Amino acid sequence: MPPETGKLLKSSPPYMHVYKLFKATKALDGISMEAMFAEMDEMGISKVITTGIDIETTVGFRIPNESIASLVKKYSERFVGGAGIDPLKGMRAVREIEHYVREYGFKCVKILPYALGLPPTDRRYYPVFAKCVELDVAVWMQVGHAGPLLPSDPGRPIYLDTVALDFPELRVIGGHIGWPWTEEMIAVAWKHPNIYVDTSAHVPSHYPPEFVRFIKTFGREKVIFGTDYPLLTWRRCVSEIGALGLQGEILENFLFRNAKRAFKLET
Repeated sequence: MPPETGKLLKSSPPYMHVYKLFKATKALDGISMEAMFAEMDEMGISKVITTGIDIETTVGFRIPNESIASLVKKYSERFVGGAGIDPLKGMRAVREIEHYVREYGFKCVKILPYALGLPPTDRRYYPVFAKCVELDVAVWMQVGHAGPLLPSDPGRPIYLDTVALDFPELRVIGGHIGWPWTEEMIAVAWKHPNIYVDTSAHVPSHYPPEFVRFIKTFGREKVIFGTDYPLLTWRRCVSEIGALGLQGEILENFLFRNAKRAFKLET
């Protein structure tokens, strides 16, 4: 995390609350690119997805997409970009997606329903979803309990059921496993071909048993490994994967192939 990003997070009480809960406030002082890349190499990670955040209209917080574009341009072999989008900005948000996908090759849009105070079934999300279908990029949305001091209900996974019915072509990744509604997330991902779930913000040793079973069985093509770095480090998360008992194709799917399919990555 660049120091300037850490400063932005320090200025946001809802996010400072999360970093305090995870005892990760030291990460907000900034981590050099060299240190990040060294940890990635140590843990066998070649490339990661990094995104902006835009919850400006409700929380007054934003990690600019232009900073992510600069990062991706400079370190294209290490980073895949995603645009943080605030659907409450209307057509400004739609045009921003177009710009970063066409000009910088961004592969996804990030939306935080808990911060907007609106479930993703709200009509104001739909122009964003339509643009993502048009450009063939995925939407990453937080699902489950909100760590920041903001309402959790907009993150109920069941809302994605309606989204998938209205936009069957839209690829949606529900971030943070949907806890404590994990079984609800599993049901929605099982039902819809283009709904996925990622594990960011949860360490493997804390995955619920039903979620581990989903990874190994009927969800083997639906779950994407994630960390939410630097909130959780790659070193900690990768080192705990072995205890899950994933092998062969299931492990490959979890670590890479499912992400490649959901985000339509070239490599």
